[in-house]
Amino acid sequence: MMMILIAGPYRSGTNNDPDLIKKNMDKMESVALPIFRKGHVPMIGEWVANPLIELGGSKAIGDEIFTEIQYPTAHRLLTKCDAILRIEGASNGADQDVKIAKQLGLKVYYDLNEIPQAE
Repeated sequence: MMMILIAGPYRSGTNNDPDLIKKNMDKMESVALPIFRKGHVPMIGEWVANPLIELGGSKAIGDEIFTEIQYPTAHRLLTKCDAILRIEGASNGADQDVKIAKQLGLKVYYDLNEIPQAE
């Protein structure tokens, strides 16, 4: 069993439009249940970061509080994960997550079908 961070576009290409950000989040979440059904624990950085950003008093996507919490959350989570699934779509943040995952020696998947069934 692995904990697998799902990395993909969140704000990229959205111009901070909440509807487009939701579409990106929905895309990341769409692979969470299949990962779970393979016997693993899916994780998305925003599942942890977004409540913290709200608790921190962020007023807008991209403000100082958002920036303080958003990317560092995923980077900290990676130290507890076993692997990362990089879903398609341009994203500097997701690319940075992959770079950190490789530095940590984590398995990097680029397709859901590459993830094995847990034993």
